[in-house]
Amino acid sequence: MNLIGTKWKPLILFHLLEEGLRSGILQKKIPGISNKMFTQTVRELEKDGLISRKIYPVVPPKVEYLLTRRGASLEPILRSLDKWGLDDCKD
Repeated sequence: MNLIGTKWKPLILFHLLEEGLRSGILQKKIPGISNKMFTQTVRELEKDGLISRKIYPVVPPKVEYLLTRRGASLEPILRSLDKWGLDDCKD
């Protein structure tokens, strides 16, 4: 729970399940997250080995986030949480 037990970490990880995303696109998929909180959260996830950051040597800078093998191992948990949330909305 220490690795994913914050408000934003599960959302970021969930959006990275399908593919790697550029930082701007990933941030837009999470309404309400500030730039500061986004940066802090992805840095923590990277430090914990759940995501990796790929920097492309282009101008303007291009940064892409991807799940690591360890992060991808959370897929069943994240999908279950998503299903639980969707089922709870039906009641």
